[in-house]
Amino acid sequence: MPRYAANLGFLFTEQPFLDRFGAAKRAGFEGVEFASPYPFAADDIAQRLNDNNLACVLFNLPMGDRAKGEVGIACLPGREADFREGVARAMDYAATLGCPRINCIAGKIPDGADPAELRNVLVANLRFAAREFKSAGLTLLLEPLNTEDVPGFLISRASHGAEILVKTGEDNAGLQFDVYHTAMMKDDPVATLDRYAAIVRHVQFADAPGRHEPGTGTIALKRVFARLDRIGYTGWTSAEYRPSKRTEETLDWME
Repeated sequence: MPRYAANLGFLFTEQPFLDRFGAAKRAGFEGVEFASPYPFAADDIAQRLNDNNLACVLFNLPMGDRAKGEVGIACLPGREADFREGVARAMDYAATLGCPRINCIAGKIPDGADPAELRNVLVANLRFAAREFKSAGLTLLLEPLNTEDVPGFLISRASHGAEILVKTGEDNAGLQFDVYHTAMMKDDPVATLDRYAAIVRHVQFADAPGRHEPGTGTIALKRVFARLDRIGYTGWTSAEYRPSKRTEETLDWME
C-alpha cells in the first residue's frame, strides 16, 4: 500500500497555509509537500512539522516570476545565475525542514526559442543542482507538466524527462511521476510507470479530467496504486488534487 502524503498547496486550502499541517495530520496523513515554502520562514514551517509529527517529503526549486508567466526557469538561457541562487536557497530550506528531495520545474518555451538549446541549458542546470544536492544528501527530481494546462512547457512527458535525466548523468537525479499530467498527455499511467519505474523517485496523483479527487474522472487510480506496489515502489505518493468539496469530504480513497 502506498505511503500517502498531502500536497498543502491543493488540499486543506479552506485554512491558512500554516494551519494546513494540523489538518493533514488529523486526516491521517504522515507526510506533506508543497510547491513553494519560500513565502514563509523555514523555522515556522519546521515548527508546524514538528508539532504534528509530519515528514516534509518534497518542495520545488524557486520557479521564477509567476506574474510574468514563468513556470520554472531551469531551461531559460540567461537565467543560470538565478537558477543557482534558487538551488542555494532550496538547500537552506531543505536543511531546516529535513526534506530529502527537491523538485525542478523546467519552464516554458519562449516565443522563437530553439527547444534544443533550452534542453541543453536544462541539462547543465540539472547537473549543477544534482552535484550540489549530492553533497547534502538530497535527491533532485524533474517533473513533466502537461501542455493542456501549461501550454508550451518544455518537458511534458515522462519520456522527455527520462531523456534529459540520461543526459544529466547524475545518480541522485530522478523522475517525479505525476499520474494526472501523464493522463492529460493521453499516455497510459500504468504502462508509463512500468516503462520508467527504475527512475521514478516520487509520485503525485489527481483524477482527470478536472484534477479533482479519485473517482471524479476516468483514471483507474486503484490500478495505478496497485501497480506501484507491484513494481516495488517504496517512496511517497502525494495527493495533489483540487478537492471538489471540503477537503475532508474527499478522502474516502485513503481507505
